[in-house]
Amino acid sequence: MASLTNVYHLRRVADTSARPCLICYKPSTSVLITPDNKDFFYVCPKHLQDRHFCSPIIDAEREAARLKEQQMAEEIEKVKKEYEEKQKRKKEREKSKKDDKDDSKDKDAKDSKQSKESEANEEKERDEKIDAIKKGNAAKPDDSQRVFALHKTFYQMRIDRLKGIEMAKRNQERMKNPSLFPSVPSNDL
Repeated sequence: MASLTNVYHLRRVADTSARPCLICYKPSTSVLITPDNKDFFYVCPKHLQDRHFCSPIIDAEREAARLKEQQMAEEIEKVKKEYEEKQKRKKEREKSKKDDKDDSKDKDAKDSKQSKESEANEEKERDEKIDAIKKGNAAKPDDSQRVFALHKTFYQMRIDRLKGIEMAKRNQERMKNPSLFPSVPSNDL
């Protein structure tokens, strides 16, 4: 029997393919599977957080990429805020210049128009921000770990199970072989 590595990848299946959890027997759509597809079992996501069942294997490259992505997102937000502040200042300057030139009557009419326009623009900006946030949240991958190592007792249980399956197959093959059984005595007494 080839040795089984203690590395299990988390996979999700459709709700219709849910099977009982190895631990609690509740229907689960999470599957832990070895990279060579020799062993797999269904497990609840809450059991994956149990340190006595399994522990996550942290991928350094993935963590570095995730941190870099977070830093980029923070920088983008900072630049967006600065740009919005500059746009607001620019609008205020233009507004103050126009106010100085206009009469008091024109000022009231324009203020009402500008206030309506500014409210519409602010509403539009808010909607765009909300859409961008929703898109950002939807595009974010699941941050939970995807590679696990089983605790030694559970790992040994999986190895024993695979050995048992292999022994059962060998026994079935032996039973099919007629030379395994004793032959009928041939001498007449």
